[in-house]
Amino acid sequence: MTAISKRQHSQGVFLLILTTAIWGTSFPVLKGVLSDLPAPTILASRFLIAAIVFSPYLRQLNAKLLRDGAILGTLYFAACLSALIGLETISANRSAFLISLNVILVPLFSTILGRDLPRRILVAVGIAIAGISILSWEGGGFGIGDALTLGCAIIYAIYILAMEAITPRHLTLPLVAVQLTVAAFLAIGWVILHRNTSFAGIAVHFNILLYVGVMITAIPNWTQTLAQRWVRASEAALLYTLEPVFASIFSFLWLNESLGVRGFLGAALILSATLISQLPLNSLFDKRH
Repeated sequence: MTAISKRQHSQGVFLLILTTAIWGTSFPVLKGVLSDLPAPTILASRFLIAAIVFSPYLRQLNAKLLRDGAILGTLYFAACLSALIGLETISANRSAFLISLNVILVPLFSTILGRDLPRRILVAVGIAIAGISILSWEGGGFGIGDALTLGCAIIYAIYILAMEAITPRHLTLPLVAVQLTVAAFLAIGWVILHRNTSFAGIAVHFNILLYVGVMITAIPNWTQTLAQRWVRASEAALLYTLEPVFASIFSFLWLNESLGVRGFLGAALILSATLISQLPLNSLFDKRH
């Protein structure tokens, strides 16, 4: 793996922040659609549209690209599947909190793999978890929806680590094309198994599904894949905690859902954690005295 310049790292950080901003629009956009369309239809539509966008790059296939793209595509599909099914039985805020636990799972899995982490990243992770808890947590017992959503966090943490290992091996666009195509085939298979497709609903909500497929799935998958060539998995997971902050902003702008004092405090902590992860605070966190 070639050395990463400061400029490349900065570009990667910017792309990941942009990715979380785009993801943040998904909650207000999909809020109404989830009540009208079955989950298999939504997932198959978004992946199929996203795969079509990058289909021209499938001409650059080779065995290693197919293998690595299939790994990423399967993990990505499994994470989205478990999150969507879990969302049917738990609140969006609770789902956001559980999924965001990948911010601690990625560093944990990294240490299991024998990697060292800068202390500032560990401090930032702790602050981010506190912020997510304050921003998103709701009371209630731990049910099947919680278990599925926690499973999504685990799978997505593995996906982030796999991205870090795989992305330097391939050109970005062909890799995106393969993983989205694999995810689309898996989603279509899920629709066939459930035999629960609402074509009338697809027609009614086609504009929203097109937005979800292109803007929330295709473009972020490209920016994420490109960015993780230059940003470590543990740092990427931390930047992803900005998603609930952007979701709250867009929910306020589009749905008039406002944040209370607790929400503003949680968002402030998450933003502080992101800032700490980027500042050169080696003298405070990374040096041993």
